Amino acid sequence: MTQFLRKAKMPVSAKSLFDWHARPGAFERLVPPWDDIEVVHSDHSIKDGARLIMRIQKGPAHVTWEALHHDFIDGERFTDTQVRGPFARWVHTHRVETEGDHSVLIDDVDYALPLEPISEVAAGQTKAVLDRMFDFRHRRTFDDLTRHALYKDNEPMKIAITGASGLIGKALTAFLTTGGHDVHPLVRRSAKPGQILWDIRDQTIDAAALEGMDAVIHLAGEPITGRWTDEKKARIRESRVAGTTLLATTLAGLKNPPKVFVSTSAVGFYGDRGAGELDETSGVGTGFLANVCKAWEDAAQPAADAGIRVVHPRIGIVLSPKGGALKELLLPFKLGAGGVVGSGDQYMSWISLDDIVGAFLHVIQNDELSGPVNFTGPKPVPNRAFAKTLGHVLHRPSFIPLPAAAVKLAMGEMGETLLLEGANVVPKKLQISGFKFLHPSLEIALRAELGL
Repeated sequence: MTQFLRKAKMPVSAKSLFDWHARPGAFERLVPPWDDIEVVHSDHSIKDGARLIMRIQKGPAHVTWEALHHDFIDGERFTDTQVRGPFARWVHTHRVETEGDHSVLIDDVDYALPLEPISEVAAGQTKAVLDRMFDFRHRRTFDDLTRHALYKDNEPMKIAITGASGLIGKALTAFLTTGGHDVHPLVRRSAKPGQILWDIRDQTIDAAALEGMDAVIHLAGEPITGRWTDEKKARIRESRVAGTTLLATTLAGLKNPPKVFVSTSAVGFYGDRGAGELDETSGVGTGFLANVCKAWEDAAQPAADAGIRVVHPRIGIVLSPKGGALKELLLPFKLGAGGVVGSGDQYMSWISLDDIVGAFLHVIQNDELSGPVNFTGPKPVPNRAFAKTLGHVLHRPSFIPLPAAAVKLAMGEMGETLLLEGANVVPKKLQISGFKFLHPSLEIALRAELGL
């Protein structure tokens, strides 16, 4: 049997640290983004008897891990023990202790590997995996607590979210709930307790369930990937415009409307604009996505007319190995087959997933922010610099180009717009309002998201 012990100082009281771990979403926040882990069952508790079952995918194979929580002492400790899973033994005790005005998080793991006496190589590899995982867990815990502590004097918020099952929605929901906020997803089918029913096609919504919300965050929309047939383009536009119209008109008619309606948009608003720097004062561009984004933002006007603060996050390329552009790029780059796309001069206005969720908290908590707000990192880069940096982080060459003609042939208008066009979009409003980026450069963002 082997002991793994890791301690980290945290910027909040022991009570705040323990409460963060006890809230729904804590496990999801602590799963490294580079691991393919699916929660099969969760009791959403760390108290005695609660269970968590997850499926861990490793290439074509998967393993099921079931953990039982026990030895719960409120404000001090809890333990999870593997009931079934990849280890011969796994007992993980989480403790929090007070240290002056702050606290210390202690992770104490007793574990044993199958065939441990004859598996020295596996033991070394396991130690490296645990080091990497707990480095991530402690860094994310510290960062999340720091961000929430900025608003510790504010009351917890009641927040409705559309698109809560998507890449951004899942991360944002877990981030907000661990911060003590009450999140209510909008769903299209039978609503469970705490969920709100709506249907864009029928233009129906449970308006009564939206009464008294402090904030509504609108993320839902037809994915823009896939070949852009006329039917696909119609779905991309209508899902955004019709959904926003339904929400905006409903919120405008409430007796107790939210203080803020955060209705997302995208940097596609600016169109293909070359290397010139663009901020929120820059005008709309040309092309299909620019037209969609303009109509998408305009659809929220009824809420603004009713006196609700409306924010339009114009979201850039979200970096996460769990989805989006980075997920698609990882395999070819890991195989040494990555490189510049087209000319390589087109700008990529990226942002890490962790900075996305932090930016959402920032805009709902800061009353001075309204209208368009660029959700991009502070240093957009041309595609050739992106390819070089990703190859460097992965320790792989990045010299195999993808010609523009091949992109157009294989992907049509969608590939031409998403891969061959770009804009140098900077987050001026976020910066002026004091938002602190965890990942201000592309290399820092990639290393954080990939654990490298």
